[in-house]
Amino acid sequence: MSTASLKGYTWPESTVDVERGRVAMFAKAIGETDPVYFDVEAARAAGHPDLLAPPTFVFGLDLEHSDTLGVLEAHGVNLSAVLHGEQRFTYHREVHAGDSLTLQAEFTDYYAKRGGALEFLVRRSQLTSAGELVAEMESVSVIRNGAPS
Repeated sequence: MSTASLKGYTWPESTVDVERGRVAMFAKAIGETDPVYFDVEAARAAGHPDLLAPPTFVFGLDLEHSDTLGVLEAHGVNLSAVLHGEQRFTYHREVHAGDSLTLQAEFTDYYAKRGGALEFLVRRSQLTSAGELVAEMESVSVIRNGAPS
């Protein structure tokens, strides 16, 4: 199967419950110092229903529930030739501990450059909660053709 044929590949939908301990651990791991990320009382005093998840928390959920590298490898892509090109996020509301989020992801675009020496796969993901759009994420994987195995 060619890399171009992955355009349109869709991952099975998955749902994840945002756990308080996981939010706090993630916040501390990335060096957050604002207590709204790890102290429930501080979060509530700031007007949040529970711990506020740091913005990049949702990217971790996306990585965990959509095995991009596994899909690429299963389709014959040499993983040593794969680079992370870019990522972007659009948030429609904050994420808090206690949220139940549904993730949907798809390879939505493919293009090549330099005569096919570089191939690009665009992956878009959406997070929803009870039908409400929470966040949109986009990442680009770059495949270097002719890279050593």
